[in-house]
Parts: sequence; structure tokens; C-alpha cells
Amino acid sequence: MDRYFCVLTIINLFVLSFMCILTKLSEALSKKQKQGFVCAFVLIAGISVLEVITLIVDGKPSSYRWLNIMSNYLGFGLSPAVALCLVYVLDKKTTFKREFKMMVYCELGYLIFLALSIPHGIVFSVDADNFYSRGQYFYIYVIIYFAAILYLSISTIIKAREFQNRSRKLIYPLIVFLTAETIIQVALPELRVTWLCVTLLSVLYFIYCNEMWNQLDGLTGLLNQNSYLNRTAEMRYSGGVLIVFDVNDFKIVNDDYGHLQGDICLAAIADCIKKAYACYGYCYRIGGDEFCVLLKNGEKEEECLYEFMNQLEERRKEITFLPIVSFGSSVFSGEDINVVKKLADRNMYQCKKEQKNRATLGL
Repeated sequence: MDRYFCVLTIINLFVLSFMCILTKLSEALSKKQKQGFVCAFVLIAGISVLEVITLIVDGKPSSYRWLNIMSNYLGFGLSPAVALCLVYVLDKKTTFKREFKMMVYCELGYLIFLALSIPHGIVFSVDADNFYSRGQYFYIYVIIYFAAILYLSISTIIKAREFQNRSRKLIYPLIVFLTAETIIQVALPELRVTWLCVTLLSVLYFIYCNEMWNQLDGLTGLLNQNSYLNRTAEMRYSGGVLIVFDVNDFKIVNDDYGHLQGDICLAAIADCIKKAYACYGYCYRIGGDEFCVLLKNGEKEEECLYEFMNQLEERRKEITFLPIVSFGSSVFSGEDINVVKKLADRNMYQCKKEQKNRATLGL
């Protein structure tokens, strides 16, 4: 069993090393995301090695007792930190959110508690003859570990919803798999499959996150043009509504205020679109200053439009030069997407013309 486990660990380390190199070479990930993934992979590798060490030195002469204690301490102590590293990669922003800071402090507090508990054997103990055993309150580790998994799961689901990711339901089977595997490991500790399964799940999580980010427009966080083209093919017979948006005189904003301020305007408009429409459809950036929404329920169009206009007015209190946005819509009823898009564009240009006429008249 020891040799078999060592072979599995070597395979595990090879996979994790490969993932670290792949992450470092990725052009799609930000520096922050690379740091989070590499840290997670390195932690999993380190804990896997620590588990091998505990297996090798357990029951050996008492001179190895300190190594047995330290390996178990680091293994139990750092396990929840893997989930924190994966939460860290979810947001490209470099600032730390309050709840993430709180979880980091909880992890540090847990490490201190675990260190202080070693002489009393609360979570685990290594006797004078250098034999490891679980402590009376081993369930504290299990609770902390599950809390970290729960935090990662909730954070991922929230972020996937924010990014309008249709695959977010895939998170649930991953949670169930990891939970079942952990329960089996707790019940049958001799199996020693935890970190092999965690490696597998971390690779799947890496693939899932990359797929989610590849669907997004980098500037606005809306779904990108490829996502739009794929989705419109599915909605042809759905009876949904295509709504297109175009920013009026956006070139003037760039010329007068600079491209950086122009990008701020686009991001603000995209945020208004998402807040107004994302609950009832999918929001896309399909060009420079062109946006669209695939609305699943046409009855919500007027309600969403009203909310969108309110959101824009609120943003103009912060960004006084935020331009006017024209819009037009067309219903899917079996026609080719190009026909639907052409009609929506026609309605949008009519809206743009009316808005410019009102501006000319000072209305």
C-alpha cells in the first residue's frame, strides 16, 4: 500500500507541475489569477508530499517524532488555504474584498489554534513512540475544511452568475464529488485518496474558470461576440427578443476626453445594461461601442428598459460626460438572426434620429 501510494503521489506531482507551467505560460490569465492558481497547485503538491512523509515516518524511531508532528500540522493547517487560493483567482481586480480578508484571518487563526493544540492532542496526536492518531476533536479540522469548500463554492456560483455563465450548474457535481470523497476519507483513512481527488478537481476548476473567462469581453465583463453568435443560433425559435444598443457620438467622447475616459464610459454603460437586463437575459458587447441583449422573456422588455434608463441617469451624476445610448429591438420568430438583427438595428437608428432631433430642439 505504501509503494502504491507513493506512485500515486509521483503521478500527482507530475500533473501539478504540468499545471503550474501551463498556468505560467497562459496568455489569457492575469498576473493575479496566475498567482492564485500556482499557489493552489504548489500547496496541493506540498500537502501531498507531507502526507507521504507522515506515512513513512509514522512508527519509526522517536527521533522522527518532530517530523511526524510537523508534517501533520502543516498538512491539516494548510488544507483550507487551497480553497482560499482558488477564490483569489475569481476576480481580476487586485484589491482584496472584505470577506476574503476575513477568511484569510480565519485561516491564520486556525493555524495558531492548531499549533497551540498540539501538546494536548485535540485534533491529532503523535505519542512518545511516534505513532499518529486522531484527536478527540478531529472534527474541528473537518468543519474548517468543509467551511473552506463551502466558501469556494458560494464564491464561484456568485461570480459565475455575475459573469452570466450558463455552465454554473456544473459547480454542484464538483461540490458533491469533493464532499463525498472527503467523507469517505474521514471514514476510511487508510485509503489516502484525498489529495489525488483534490488535484483532479483543481484541474477541472482551472478548465471551468478558463472557459468562463473566455466567454467574456475584457473591458466590460459582458459576454463577448463569440458567445453572442453561439447563443443567437439557439434562440432562433425561442420567441425571445434581441435588443441592440449604440452609444451616440462616442468618437467625440474619445476626442474630447481621451480613450481612457472613453473606456470608462463603455464600462459604465455595460454595467447599467447588466444591472437592468441580466436577470432576464444575456448581455453582450458585440463591437466597439455596440452592445446587445438576448432577452428570454419579451414581457420584461419595457420594465428592463425603464431600469436601464434610471441606471444611466444615476451614473451621469458620477460621469457627467456619459453619452446618450440609442436602442432598438426585434422579436425572434423563426427568422434568420441577420434578419432579426437588421430590424433591431433599423429601430435603433430610428431611436438615435429621434434623440438627436430632441437634442437639437433642446427638449
